[in-house]
Amino acid sequence: MESTPFTLIEPRLMASWPLYLLASALTVAALMAAIWLWSLKRRDVSMVDAFWAPGFAVILWTLLILTRNITPFTLLLVFLTSFWAIRLGFYLAGRWLAHGEEDRRYAAMRAHHAGRFGRVSLYTVFGLQAALMWLIALPLQLALLTVPSPPLGLFGILGTALFLLGFALEAAADAQLHAFKANPENEGKVMDRGLWGWSRHPNYFGNAMLWWGLFLLAAETEAARWAFFAPVLMTFLLLRVSGVRLLEKTIAKRRPDYEDYKTRVNAFVPLPPGWRKRHKISNADKRST
Repeated sequence: MESTPFTLIEPRLMASWPLYLLASALTVAALMAAIWLWSLKRRDVSMVDAFWAPGFAVILWTLLILTRNITPFTLLLVFLTSFWAIRLGFYLAGRWLAHGEEDRRYAAMRAHHAGRFGRVSLYTVFGLQAALMWLIALPLQLALLTVPSPPLGLFGILGTALFLLGFALEAAADAQLHAFKANPENEGKVMDRGLWGWSRHPNYFGNAMLWWGLFLLAAETEAARWAFFAPVLMTFLLLRVSGVRLLEKTIAKRRPDYEDYKTRVNAFVPLPPGWRKRHKISNADKRST
């Protein structure tokens, strides 16, 4: 018989795993539909960002409650994800409430679609995010649906350590940026201190790290390894779609010193301050000789 991911690992998955995955998909879809209805009332879809991280926790808690597969392994996986979701969710909610108006990304989409944006946003914003959350969470879901749960091995230890490091990096970067923006004297200036002197987007790098950590932890189960695309997808989104690329398209117009900042500081992977500029000078010297 031809081998497929699920024929290979089916004996280790719960018998009703398709129904459980369907339940988690419907739950996150219902959550995003409710937030969409709220956005129609407020004429502001920016709140969707605040529910991005909590949406992952909702998916995992749905499975944990339905399956009752409560073990040290599943609790660690769910609690780590929830820990991250609560922190980032509150941080983004606070930023949204303080901003007072629709995020420029969504305002541009609203202007483009004119009176149709209310309907269009259901699938271009809320539906899309629900689908992405479910896909990125798939290895974690498969890990929760695996019985018996595995003991914590090398993958789990490395994954937990990577998660904690990424979580600390993301949280510290967010805190540093928040403090910088809270000072009126920094209006229009570029944040290039602390972690932001090592990477132009240390928060995104930390986010990618913690998701690779969660995947490694989930990879203690055979089933989760078949969803290796999930952390790749998250990293791709952070680098090429909604993260680095999108932000850097417009930030130079709002921060005149940003072009100089780009010559000094690496975009994603943290490197020592000045390394990028010194490296470019060194390469230029080699080419001139």
